[in-house]
Parts: sequence; C-alpha cells; structure tokens
Amino acid sequence: MDYRTCAQEIFRHVGGRENLVSAAHCATRLRLVIADNSKLDMKALEEIDGVKGVFSNAGQLQLILGTGTVNKVYDEFLAVSGMTAATKEEVKAAAAARQPLPKRMVKALGDVFVPILPAIVASGLIMGLLEGLCKAFPGLADSGTYTIFHLFSNAAFVFLPILVAVSSARVFGGNIFLGAVIGMIMIHTDLVNAWSVADYVASGTPIPTADVWFGLFNINLTGYQGHVIPVIIAVWIMCQIEKRLHKVVPEMLDLFITPLVTVCATGYLTLTVFGPVFSTLENWVLEGVQMLITIPFGIGAALMGAIYPLTVVCGVHHMYNVIEAGMLSSVGLNTWMPIASAANFAQGAACLAVALKTRERKTKALALPSAMSAALGITEPAIFGVNLRLVKPLVAGMIGGAAGSVVGSMFHIGATAYGVTGLFGFLTTTDYIVPYAIELAVSFVVAFAVSWFLYKEKAPEAAAPQTEDAPTLTCQPGVVYCPIQGKVIPMEEIPDDTFAAGVLGEGCGIEPAAGRVVAPFDGEVTTVAESKHAIGLSSPDGMELLIHVGINTVELDGKGFTLHCAEGDQVKAGQPLLDFDLDVIRQGGYSTTTAVLVTNSEDLGPVSVHTGDQFPLTPILTVNACVQAD
Repeated sequence: MDYRTCAQEIFRHVGGRENLVSAAHCATRLRLVIADNSKLDMKALEEIDGVKGVFSNAGQLQLILGTGTVNKVYDEFLAVSGMTAATKEEVKAAAAARQPLPKRMVKALGDVFVPILPAIVASGLIMGLLEGLCKAFPGLADSGTYTIFHLFSNAAFVFLPILVAVSSARVFGGNIFLGAVIGMIMIHTDLVNAWSVADYVASGTPIPTADVWFGLFNINLTGYQGHVIPVIIAVWIMCQIEKRLHKVVPEMLDLFITPLVTVCATGYLTLTVFGPVFSTLENWVLEGVQMLITIPFGIGAALMGAIYPLTVVCGVHHMYNVIEAGMLSSVGLNTWMPIASAANFAQGAACLAVALKTRERKTKALALPSAMSAALGITEPAIFGVNLRLVKPLVAGMIGGAAGSVVGSMFHIGATAYGVTGLFGFLTTTDYIVPYAIELAVSFVVAFAVSWFLYKEKAPEAAAPQTEDAPTLTCQPGVVYCPIQGKVIPMEEIPDDTFAAGVLGEGCGIEPAAGRVVAPFDGEVTTVAESKHAIGLSSPDGMELLIHVGINTVELDGKGFTLHCAEGDQVKAGQPLLDFDLDVIRQGGYSTTTAVLVTNSEDLGPVSVHTGDQFPLTPILTVNACVQAD
C-alpha cells in the first residue's frame, strides 16, 4: 500500500492539524486524540485503503491498520501533520482529560481493576480446577496437596483490599506503599473479620466497638474483607492528602511528616467516616444487583444481557469489576459472569454470521477473526470493527445475549473468578459445566440466526458517471502517455511469456501504484473485455493499443474492476477508463503488472520505451513511424 497516501487521507478526514491534540500508535492501531469529533468524516476514514476499522473509545479515535503497517503510516502521518511523536500513555492522558467527569470516574475504576485481573484470574482458575478435580477424585480434598493449592486459590480474595489499595494508589498518583498500608489497616487482624460478623450475631457475641470523634460516636471494629469501593475511596483521599502535603511541607521534613500525617489522617477518616458510609452503599448496590438478576422469569438478567454490549461501546463496562469482586469476596460466587459471557458470546456469533454471509472481502477478513476473539472473551474487535458499524448484527447480539442470560439466571450459574468469559469460562464454572454450555449454545444460536436474517449486504454502488473534463493535453503523434501511476518496466520483465516475448506487440509493463486507468491519448475505445480487465484503443495517427491490467486476471471475472467506458466511445487523453482494486487482484493470487502494448507495432516499426516511476500523462512509449509520418 501507499503509506504516504494513507496518512494524507487520514489527516484530511480528521479535520487537519487544528483538530488534532495528540497522536501515537500501538502494535496495530493509530491512536489519535481529536479536538472536535464533529469535524471527523468517519465514513471516509473507513473507506481509506489500508484502514481495517475505525472506532472511538475512551476519548481516542483508533484506526486499525495492522502489524507492520501502522508504524509506517504513523511515520508518514507525523510528517504530513507536523506533529511530534507521543507515547501511548501521553495519548491516554490527553484523551482522559477531555472526558466528562462520569466517564473519568468509570475509567479510573477500570484502571484500578485491569492490572490486578491476572491475580484474580489465577486464583479463580485454581479454585475452579480444584473443585473439578475433587469431584473426579473425592479423596483429594483430604490431602496435603489440596490444602496447599486451596491456600493459593483464595489468597487474592483474602487480601483483595491490599491489591485494590496498591493499584488505586498507582492510578491516583500516590505512594503505592502508603496505599498498601491503608489496605492493611482496613483488614487488620485487630478488627473483626467481616466474614465472621454473621457468626458473632448468631452466637450473641457483641462486636467490639470504639468511641470516636471525642466520644461523640461509637463504631463497630469490623474489617473490610469483601469490600472494594471503601478501599478505593480511602486511597483516593490518601493521595489527595499526600499531594497537598508534598507541596506545603519543607523538603527537609517531607520524608517524615508527609507519610506520618497521611497515614494517620487517612486511616482515622476511613475507619470512622468513609469506610462505614461507603461499605453500606456498596452492600446496597450488591443486594440490588442480586435482586435484579433473580427477578422471576429472568427478566432482569435478560435486560442486563441485552444492554451489556452498549456499556462496552460507552467504555463503562469496567465498572462491573467492582460488582464481581464484591460478589466473590462476600459470597464466593460471581453470578454476574454468566450475563457478561452470554453477551460476549452472542456478539461473536452475530459477527460470525456476517463473516459467512458477506461477499465483501474487507468485511470478511475483519469479521472472521473478530468472531473467534469474541468466543474467547475479547469482544472489542467484533463490536467496534463489525457489529456496531453495521448496526443489525449488534442488535442480533443483544437479543442473543438476553436469551443466554435468561438461561444463566434459570440455572443460577456462578463463577469462581471474574475477567474470564466465553469458552475459557468453563474453567471457572466447574459446578455448572452443562448449564453453562447450554447458555452459550442458546446465545450463539439465537444471535447467529437473527444476525443471518437481519443482515443484508448492500449492493455495490454503481460507478459514478465521469463528468469531469479530461486534462487539457495536446497529444503528440506517435506518443503513448502513461495510463496508470506506477513504475514503467521493460516489456521483457512482464511476468507473462506471451507479453514478454512481444507476441501481441511491443510496449512496456507498469507496476501500478494506484488503481485507475486513464486514456493514454485522444482516440476511440475499440474493445472492452467482458471481464473488464483489458481495454483496446486506437489513435487518429494509426496506433492500436492494448491495456491489460494484471496477469491472468480474466479469471477474476470482473471482480474488483469498474468500467467507465464502452466500445465505440470517443475519449480524450486523461479521461478515466477503468478503476481496479489492487488488493482484490493480489489476494486472488495474481500479479498486478499491467501490459501496455502497441498491437500493430509490426506494421508501424520500433517502439521506444521510457522506464522508471511515472505519473499519468507522462510519455512512456513513442512509435517512430507515426512521428515521421506526421
């Protein structure tokens, strides 16, 4: 592909330099922060050659270009735009700063939980595997090996507040070790373990209390095992205190005063005010979600399964991590996971239906791997690359997600971890393998069927009539002007024995850089191949010319070719005759080398060739006999 042209097109359709805030790239995507989204031409961006998908997420415009391509386009984009390179983190920061407060809050939750997902996933998978093995080998539960691995399986959940506190401190810009101390305070062994409170109540044992705020209040000395929101709030407060102290405390005293005051102030406020308040609010949220999921006939589960993909589109789906973590910590079972899994699997099924039904090469190449990715729990490629853009597959996936979620609710399916959905979810739902398989099957079948029924591929748009006038050019006798932008090569280098040997006449080959053929002189179109890949012309001074696009491209039967002329048409030099898709030709396994041959050169005499990189309407062939005759 032409990386420069791709970069120029992107630059033009994002609104130019004044509409760009920052630019960076990752392994596959060009990531841009845009000043005014209303100035974007999303449809035009999607149609740029080389761009496999376009979507906006978390304040970033992301253009999927692919590995090995994105860095080359990025370099050209910097040159075209005059911008300087930025890191992915800088782009994220610039994008985050432009988000409204609710989105920034949700993003912060995602930033807190995403880094600790591996720890949660590892613990959950170990727990699921242990349960499965104990069912197969009942005696395993009495072994020392089981005891050791069971310790591994719940370690992340026992000390979850510390993990959350460390990650929160990193996100909010505080000292992560002070954050860890706050997390430790909240689950200190001098506090009654939150999971033991029910036993205290059942046995009539009073929970220890402490009078605070100069004896005005009494609080229960209970820990915060099973809570995450109070921990995040506590660490956010800690970071605000720490930052302000760094600004006002003299540097020589900062090392001593700042951590001392930060820990004391944050710890006291957390255990006496913010902890009790937000733990109560969190309990209400968890109880509300549980009630929603268990509404009779699966109505609540169906509703959440349907709207789940929309929260992914809005970038707020990371908020569910709080709910799932709370469920695991409080009751040891994540009943939200089946809803997310049904929704994700359904989006993959809807995307697969598009992949199998579409005839459009670019859509098929994107949809098939995206569907496979969604089946493993990663839905962004399917949602943003295919379903959202086509709308109907997204709706089909929402319907399938709702149907699967009803099944999950009926069977009360639960998982031992969060962050794992799709096929990998079998490893965390060992007590519900058959119901979970039924849920995924229902999600898949419903979403696939609805998507197949709803999705109708648009017929290719007819080529717009060529109303533009051909460039003004005084044609010279015996001169063939370049009909295609590209590199002109000697006839002998054309990768076809018939053309290379001059059997059809003398001339040259062109390795195209663009997919358009224009008239190489004033004349008449004498022949047009039924498969559209070849055109014959004649000039007033007696030249008969063949332009044959690609080698063996007759086998494409016109696919990838769009004609702008017909036999008998009188054409002017520079007038468009034919458009062709270079990618279609290459993916069909054919060479794009185009033969430009004077088919009656045997009657006219030798043909001179001008090789090298050429633009349309520069002279490439000269027939001496025609020049002399004139």
